[in-house]
Amino acid sequence: MKFSSKVRYGTRALLELALRWGEGPVPLKDIARRQQIPLPYLEHLICPLVQAGIVKSARGTRGGVMLLKPPGEIILSEVIDLLEGPGNAAEYGDKALECRDYSAAYDVWDEVTEQVNRVFESITLQSLVERQQLKSRVG
Repeated sequence: MKFSSKVRYGTRALLELALRWGEGPVPLKDIARRQQIPLPYLEHLICPLVQAGIVKSARGTRGGVMLLKPPGEIILSEVIDLLEGPGNAAEYGDKALECRDYSAAYDVWDEVTEQVNRVFESITLQSLVERQQLKSRVG
């Protein structure tokens, strides 16, 4: 399974905002630098997150972006669906759909897809923050 750069970068940007929850707006250039995301691409990714009400944008010298909801209320599956489109996180492609009735193997792919989607539905930005903090302490 391969995730698009939208999902990878978008998740990293949101993780950065979750790590700085409660600190006010974070400049996009800071997120881009810390998460190694090209700034023009990050600017492009932020728009759907603002439109969906996950992120708020603030202008001015102390401007930037910040989460509108606590990190524990933002679920990874919601972010993936927003950035990638509903149901695209764990798909195996259109060609497979043409042949799915002819092979029992596709039943397995369906089961894998269901399990992967359950994992994404169980992970919040807060759980990513906790994982990141644990990695920082260990590493």
